[in-house]
Amino acid sequence: MDRALPKRFWTTQRIAIFGGSTLVLGLLAYTFMFADRRSKLNVEKDKITVSNVATGPFEDFIAVTGVVQPLKTIRLDAIEGGYVTQKLVEGGTMVKKGDVLLKLENQSLKLSFLQSETEANRLVNDLQNTRQRLRVERYTLRKTLSDLDYQTEQAKDIFDRQTKLFKDKVISEQDYQKAKIDYNKLIEQRKIEVESQKYQEDNSKLQIQQLEGTLQRTQRNVALWQQTLDNLVVKAPVSGQLSSIDVEVGSNINRGQNIGQIDDLNGFKMRVGIDEHYISRVFSGLKGSFEFNGKTHELAISRVYPEVKSGRFEVDMIFPKGTPEGIKRGQSSPIQLELGKAAKATLLPVGGFFSDTGGNWVYVLDKSGKRAVKRQITLGRKNPEYYEVLDGLQPGDQVITSSYENFGDNEVLEF
Repeated sequence: MDRALPKRFWTTQRIAIFGGSTLVLGLLAYTFMFADRRSKLNVEKDKITVSNVATGPFEDFIAVTGVVQPLKTIRLDAIEGGYVTQKLVEGGTMVKKGDVLLKLENQSLKLSFLQSETEANRLVNDLQNTRQRLRVERYTLRKTLSDLDYQTEQAKDIFDRQTKLFKDKVISEQDYQKAKIDYNKLIEQRKIEVESQKYQEDNSKLQIQQLEGTLQRTQRNVALWQQTLDNLVVKAPVSGQLSSIDVEVGSNINRGQNIGQIDDLNGFKMRVGIDEHYISRVFSGLKGSFEFNGKTHELAISRVYPEVKSGRFEVDMIFPKGTPEGIKRGQSSPIQLELGKAAKATLLPVGGFFSDTGGNWVYVLDKSGKRAVKRQITLGRKNPEYYEVLDGLQPGDQVITSSYENFGDNEVLEF
């Protein structure tokens, strides 16, 4: 007779189910607690650039481009306006100081000169006439005074005789008084005449002084007008090359208008454009260098133009040890401009990553070399070859320095 066997709880099926469930739960727990949940992207290693971080001297310089220009450029500005009647030279011609370049015509200036000259001539005639009149008046006054002296002597002689006769009671008192009055009248008249002559002479001298002063001023005015007319003939102020002259016969020129320039070819300089980012670090005396004809030549900033145009400002650089032989106006050349002395630093090669990260972070390869992880960094100065690393990287680190444009926001790159 068969007997019923008790049922077992841990059947094979149940063990399988329980084991499978435990395994799944364990995997889920591991994934939740320990798995790397950072965003990842698979990239091809041969399509990126990996650079090594190293320690070395950081040379603080920037690469700029300079253009050879004459050491001195003299602007030709019209001192006086007028229309061009003659153009004697063309641009590009070598000229000497004093050579006539243009001839202008200005009828208004000529009329003003003639009026001033006429006024000066009139004043000369007035002065001559006044001096002549003073001489005539002096002769006339001397003659008048001489006649008065003669009359006074006669009156004195009569008065003296009448006085003696009056004392002897030969003549009447009336005759005596008449002789006395006539004599005293002539004496007083002579005093008045002397004072009148002195006043007239002083007045004539004052008129002459005033006329002479007016004449001198008018003559200076005539000289200025003559100089103004001379300025209608435009001459070269210095010797050099007339690099440009922007006028033609018949054209009208205004006073102060620029009509060209003359280049002094006795020396050259380099005109250099620099990014406005460096304007606070650029000043006169900074050194630089460039290659020409297989040799390195020194440069030094002589002048800084602080005006910023299109994000750039300009400086002039001269050759402290002399202009290189064979250099010509208009040539351009790359220049290494030193902003400071070389100093030991941690160096990261320049690359396209900077435009995507602003230098705030980079992808750094791990020890296996099979993945790169995003890391925050701090960069300092930059030259055309390296960035100065201030924090976040150590010598020996390997960094992706090519563009990050296709990496998105992924934190880990796997190769």
